[in-house]
Amino acid sequence: MATTTAPKQRSETAEQILDLAETLIQTRGYSAFSYQDIADGLGIRKASIHYHFASKADLGIAVVNRYIDRFDAALSEIAGNESKSSMAMLDFYVQPYLQFADTPDRVCLSGALAGEMLALPPELRQRVDHFFQTHQAWLTKILKRGVGRGEFVLPAPATKTARLFFAALQGALLVKRTTDDPSQLGDVISVMKLQLAARR
Repeated sequence: MATTTAPKQRSETAEQILDLAETLIQTRGYSAFSYQDIADGLGIRKASIHYHFASKADLGIAVVNRYIDRFDAALSEIAGNESKSSMAMLDFYVQPYLQFADTPDRVCLSGALAGEMLALPPELRQRVDHFFQTHQAWLTKILKRGVGRGEFVLPAPATKTARLFFAALQGALLVKRTTDDPSQLGDVISVMKLQLAARR
């Protein structure tokens, strides 16, 4: 009989490497940081980074996979809570974007990677695409839920409205980074919510 093994737990050093790599991608971009930047930031040797992540592509994939897993777990939990209103679920969804907007230069990890898509390794491109597709599908589900419960009136079919909502959030973070005006994101969220809650 085949046996299964539990997923290997990462060491504290590996998690620190992932934390810093995630921040560097969000603030500089994937192409603009090196293992030397991580080594300097953590006070370790580059060989220690290669021990955990043989290549930069391996590191990038691990960063994105961890990011996706965190988001997926949170979204699954909130979507399964029938006591929550659909608007409360959307409020929950936008919280990470608002947190990024409160920093000087951080954006969504996958949004940052999408800006340099052609320079990414193929597997990393696939993970970014997966993030986008998954989030648009989740938003579509919540919008349909809101319509079914009489909470939302959509300006377009749920799938198209989800794409608008997702693209507006990602774009607003980039504009905020350029203008250093956090109200960019807040205004986008406010208008989207007004559109959804409108009553004919």
